Amino acid sequence: MSSHNTTSKGLMATIAAIALILVGVFMYYMGSMNAGRSSAGTSGGQQSAAAGAGAMKRIGILQYVTHPALDEIHRGIIDGLKQEGYVEGKNIEIFDQNGQADQSKLATMSQQLVGKHADALVGIATPAAQALANTTNKTPIVMSAVTDPVSAGLVKDMTHPGGNITGVSDQPPVAKQIDLGLKLMPHAKTVGMLYSSSEDNSKFQVDQATKQAEQRGLTVKKFAVPSSNEIAQTVQVMSGQVDFIYIPLDNTIANAMPTVVQEADKTGKPVITAVDTMVKQGGLATIGVNQYQLGIKTGQMAADILHGKAKPADTPVFTVSKGDTILNRSKAKELGITIPDDVAAGATIVGDSKQ
Repeated sequence: MSSHNTTSKGLMATIAAIALILVGVFMYYMGSMNAGRSSAGTSGGQQSAAAGAGAMKRIGILQYVTHPALDEIHRGIIDGLKQEGYVEGKNIEIFDQNGQADQSKLATMSQQLVGKHADALVGIATPAAQALANTTNKTPIVMSAVTDPVSAGLVKDMTHPGGNITGVSDQPPVAKQIDLGLKLMPHAKTVGMLYSSSEDNSKFQVDQATKQAEQRGLTVKKFAVPSSNEIAQTVQVMSGQVDFIYIPLDNTIANAMPTVVQEADKTGKPVITAVDTMVKQGGLATIGVNQYQLGIKTGQMAADILHGKAKPADTPVFTVSKGDTILNRSKAKELGITIPDDVAAGATIVGDSKQ
């Protein structure tokens, strides 16, 4: 073999070796690129799934009117959501509306909240829940502070609501409230029922309270007011005809509680209320539902719906089984009423004066 042939063969072998090296480098590079794309795709998918799992939720809250009882419920709803992991600005957006007892505003605000494409809606008090119900039959609604959801047309049944609404009923222990009035005022013969004629939940409670009072030998006189403008004059009139005043869960009256107390005090008439916050405002006593805790439960039920753990149609309406005894010691002293030891035992006392 000549030296020329030998040189040619050596050169070809070198070129082949270089070619193999280049092919290997190219294959390695392409493999790394594909692996990178695969890894990026997996990571992106994981991030997308994570974002989906922690996506910002939306909830709309419609409150009927501003007064201490409903404000406490609202505060409880926010805290109930927090307890279940929903923190405003972090993973939930909250839209608040307050109708201030104006039916036309409630209707407009309901439409606005539904237009926000909320994942759930909350109606605080019967008129607010009804306004939401009249606006949508698809978006889940959690009602709060609704005394008689069935008669209000919000649910078909307390155990099996059957539609897009469930929530918390604030039906008070009426019989116990009347009994409390008689323990504090054992010589009372007549009780006056003060309520708003425009609130269906109030009429329901007054019917219950009337039945319980009459069974205990009391004479019942009913005083319905069409608006807050007539409350002062109505209390003046009824104070001359009754031994004590009973107020059910009534938003109109609750909103004007300072006026009620002012007029009742002029004739020394005690006021038994259905709500703890109204005792703090000058009522004598109640065995009532804790409004804040009622809100907590509402928030927790809303959170279960947001989590996908519950559906309104299959979620029973929650009813508080017992109430807290609240006594206003200052008011009792002012009215010359002695609080029996068995009534004071275990009760929450408000008012600074000691008997």
